[in-house]
Amino acid sequence: MPHAHPLHTDVDAECYCCRAMQPFRFTSPNDQVVCAFCSRHFGDGKAERRDLDHVKMWAERYADLSEEHRRTIDEADSGAASSARQIAELTREVAGLRDVIADRFEESHGGSIRTLLQNEVQKRADRNTELANRRSDRLMAVIWRLDVLHRDATTAECCTCGRATAACPEWKAIEPQRRLLREWEAKNVALLGQGARHSLPDDHPAVSSRA
Repeated sequence: MPHAHPLHTDVDAECYCCRAMQPFRFTSPNDQVVCAFCSRHFGDGKAERRDLDHVKMWAERYADLSEEHRRTIDEADSGAASSARQIAELTREVAGLRDVIADRFEESHGGSIRTLLQNEVQKRADRNTELANRRSDRLMAVIWRLDVLHRDATTAECCTCGRATAACPEWKAIEPQRRLLREWEAKNVALLGQGARHSLPDDHPAVSSRA
């Protein structure tokens, strides 16, 4: 059966044998959509080897993906903790600056100067808070993507990755953040519905459904 993939260019396509996305370069619409790894699986008596090879290949891919997820979660946790510390520090600095300004100009007659300085401090504080919130939004988007792959399945006590929730390190790492994640997601879905700026990733269902 002819395929519909472009010719004479590098493309990624699903191999008809192992069902994995593999690199191809087709020269004819009649080329077999079978990757180099699976080309040895065709012929009499090779079904058993094909199955063993596929199991090994998918096990290795799963192990690589799990390690990548672990690193991403570690980076997200570290980034979230760093952002929380920065927000707390900026909040303390802003409060201190406001107190200094209030004490210094409370009894002065320079009302316009006092207002100008207070406005400038407020602008800087608002800008720093906005930057901190954007960093937090990026981290929450990462956690949302991980949650898509590691959340409660329809089967009780089972993660969507196929492992039991008690045995899934990604599920356990995300679990303490799920309430905050749902609140963040609901807030941004509402902003999207209002046509306002939101922080949902492009692959979020609410975003893709409006594309």
